Amino acid sequence: MPDNWKNLTIDKYDGSADPDEHIAIYTTQISLYTWNDAVMCRVFPTTLKGAALSWFTRLPPVSIDCFDTLVEKFGAQFATSRPHHLTSIALVNIRQEKGELLRMFMERFGKVALGIRNLSPEVTMHHTITTLKLRPFADSLCKKPATNLDELRQRASKFMQIEELREFRNQARVDGGEKRGMERESGPMVRRAREEFRSRKFQQYTPLNTSRVISA
Repeated sequence: MPDNWKNLTIDKYDGSADPDEHIAIYTTQISLYTWNDAVMCRVFPTTLKGAALSWFTRLPPVSIDCFDTLVEKFGAQFATSRPHHLTSIALVNIRQEKGELLRMFMERFGKVALGIRNLSPEVTMHHTITTLKLRPFADSLCKKPATNLDELRQRASKFMQIEELREFRNQARVDGGEKRGMERESGPMVRRAREEFRSRKFQQYTPLNTSRVISA
């Protein structure tokens, strides 16, 4: 084992979850210490439990000649545990909703795109453009198409800031109008209260404790 070896902080796999995700987590952690094929094969069963560990212990002797073979057999054994994977067709049904801010749409679109395996940047960019509402950002892309997905995202971030600034100003304008309206409504109410107070005839008064006559 490597001199700097530490136990991996990984949840043990029991065969019920996505095997590809477990492999990805495992290789990410163990690669911090080694890429030695034998070590990776030896350590891998320590990340298994339950049905998955039982499967590994029943493998025929000398049936694993390298880590790639182990990954292949592991993936085939637990293939039914893989979740349903989306395809690029899922992006066709996404549309920017009326009144939906660009940031909210891009985040929603990005979550779906991340769930699609082997999705090319070109396909992602195409679907992003075609699902946008005809607003300033879409107009900008029509006038000057983005050359790649990174450029598209950078340009989108600028329009996001413009939209959010406009929303902030609109909200501030609405809040200011409501405040002025409340002040206009409260003015007559204050005047009426003062008039009512002045028109009251009190039946009892506080007794004086000194003479009202002012001495010279």
